[in-house]
Amino acid sequence: MRIVGTLLIIWLLIGAFAAFQRGYFGGSPESCAEAGTVAVTIAAGPLNYMGANPKIACEVPQPSK
Repeated sequence: MRIVGTLLIIWLLIGAFAAFQRGYFGGSPESCAEAGTVAVTIAAGPLNYMGANPKIACEVPQPSK
């Protein structure tokens, strides 16, 4: 189990570095799509360096008037 935990941390660190290189940590996300894209990029880990460029599209419902 220790090896799996170590590999998971390394995987997520590689994903966080990929998100940093793409400039996703420059400011706070303005929409759920931007926050989702950052999260999916981190979760994708090394796949980012094999051509993956995950993007998330979502819409938050607007409050009724």
